[in-house]
Amino acid sequence: MTVQQVHVRRDDLSKAEMASIEPGPLADGAVRLAVESFSVTSNNITYAVVGEMVGYWNFFPAPSGLGIVPMWGHARVVESNCPDIAMGERVYGYLPMGTQLDVIPGKISAGGFTDMTDYRQPMSPIYNQYARLAADPEHDPAHEAERMIFGPLFKTGFLIEYFMRGQDWFGASQVILTSASSKTAMGLASVARQSSPGIKRIGLTSAGNVDFVKGTGLYDEVVAYGDLGSIAKAPSVSVDFAGNAGLLRQIHEYLGDSLKYSCLVGVTHIDERGGGIGSQTDLPGPPPTLFFAPDHAVALFKELGPQEAGKRMAAAWHGFLSSVAGSVAVERHRGLEAARRTYLEMVGGQVDPAKGIVIEP
Repeated sequence: MTVQQVHVRRDDLSKAEMASIEPGPLADGAVRLAVESFSVTSNNITYAVVGEMVGYWNFFPAPSGLGIVPMWGHARVVESNCPDIAMGERVYGYLPMGTQLDVIPGKISAGGFTDMTDYRQPMSPIYNQYARLAADPEHDPAHEAERMIFGPLFKTGFLIEYFMRGQDWFGASQVILTSASSKTAMGLASVARQSSPGIKRIGLTSAGNVDFVKGTGLYDEVVAYGDLGSIAKAPSVSVDFAGNAGLLRQIHEYLGDSLKYSCLVGVTHIDERGGGIGSQTDLPGPPPTLFFAPDHAVALFKELGPQEAGKRMAAAWHGFLSSVAGSVAVERHRGLEAARRTYLEMVGGQVDPAKGIVIEP
């Protein structure tokens, strides 16, 4: 069966094209997955923007100069040369913006496995893990869309809060979240509300998104980007999900010595990222520091153990789902061309925070 993929120009992320390839024979011990569904979010745009720096282009090889943006979603086993993985089994994990993926399962348990394909081994093991849905405690058939839309982003928010709380929030009394309508920011705000109630949560967003962000109920204060001066100059930490170099400079210059820590997470304002994440070294206050969630996830599981870490994350996840119920309408699209169009709209900044886009290739 011909495999379809969306190939992105690595030197011009606003260019993406459909491609068809003929798959070779399935390798010994390998499993062929047919992609059933995935969500396209601002998180995927971040994968593309920092693809060269972090290595996101290396997960799913493409022709020279092109890249395949990783997605989170569900897939079904359509061919298996692995005796422990059966035909028809469903999994959740890291998938290409395409219709098919071959993996080599290893470290197999009832709940999941790790892809041992050679070219994926240099990257963080977090991305190589696949959950087997039949025995996955996080799986809820009624909330598969929410897991794709919010799940990876929520976990990043959970890890940021856990890190900040472990540092006593660097002595701050408030946290300022840019791109407050983004799903990762909403995840962090929700976990902070649950686990760090003493920290004031301030959401920065575009004027057009103020009502939506206020409607989530996750923030103590919502401020439009143009009204930055209304924020109290109290001891603060900033968490930048936007990647807008100009905005980051404004925050640093406005807060000055009141800014105790500057955390960089994602890139939602692709056309305004200036020299790129972490490129500004002349800002007043603390140097912006990139938060790489996979490293923090590995550290969390080492510190707490898989069972306790999973238990805490699950409790916070259910609290988050209760918070965002009804705030985002799931919009489903059929066909990989819809994924290409959605990706390009997001690269162009056309993102409606009230919609969660699910693609069914």
